[in-house]
Amino acid sequence: MATSTSSDNGILAAMMDSNQKKQFPVPPTFSSKLEEREYLKFRLAQAFRIFGYMGYNEGVAGHITVRDPIKPNCFWVNPFGMHFSLLQPTDLLLVDHQGKILEESGPRRLLNTAAYMIHSALHTARADVLCAAHTHSIHGKAFSTLGVELDMLTQDTCAFYNDHVVYNQFKGVVLDAEEGKHIAAALGTKKAAILQNHGILVATDSIEATVFYFIALEKACQVQLMADAAAAGSGRVTIKIAPEEAFNTYKTNGSTQSGWFQGLPEFAFLEAREGKAFNLAK
Repeated sequence: MATSTSSDNGILAAMMDSNQKKQFPVPPTFSSKLEEREYLKFRLAQAFRIFGYMGYNEGVAGHITVRDPIKPNCFWVNPFGMHFSLLQPTDLLLVDHQGKILEESGPRRLLNTAAYMIHSALHTARADVLCAAHTHSIHGKAFSTLGVELDMLTQDTCAFYNDHVVYNQFKGVVLDAEEGKHIAAALGTKKAAILQNHGILVATDSIEATVFYFIALEKACQVQLMADAAAAGSGRVTIKIAPEEAFNTYKTNGSTQSGWFQGLPEFAFLEAREGKAFNLAK
């Protein structure tokens, strides 16, 4: 679940008056670990449907995982071959770090090997990561062919200032445990990776932040592709944001707390469209 530092809260608080501070949302609390599990499964299935509506699916490729609160050495993941838009909580698989599908899983017990190899390595290496997402979204995939980091071109891109990497050792579909470990090592403590000739990946401490920053990263890739093309066509060069300004902007829009808050509207819109939300115990 999303956590925040005092500096995160201070930055957000500075943007609100006293009445707004009282109304600022906070992550939910739970009566039990079982309720927390059910909430995370519900939220994860929602995340898949959001990705589906945004067209991030590519055949059977792509996966989002969330660490299980009862068995923290296991994670929930989508079954292999099911469209993102169809995912419901009862469809999800519970998988341990050895790739075993556990009994709590849904009926379609097919595991994407690449999902296991990448996400087991990430969840093992990063105790702070609750949720990780990787798909072959079109602009992230196109930008990944350049093998470069993002330029700080816009306020929104600054959310990734010094907080993303390029993994440039493409070796085909990730079917080997060592490749997953290499990706996790390249990501380090950062929240996002551009996987060269492959796609993009985001890993944070909440489902909401992961969904928001994945969407933001996909859009940042799109913006840079468009801006670079426009600059080349006009004989100009893009104007980059200076490091000091980029860092100051990152402190406002690049924290996990900021990502959690900015992700909430995506889930609220989905709930309004579908007419269903998770009911927490009182």
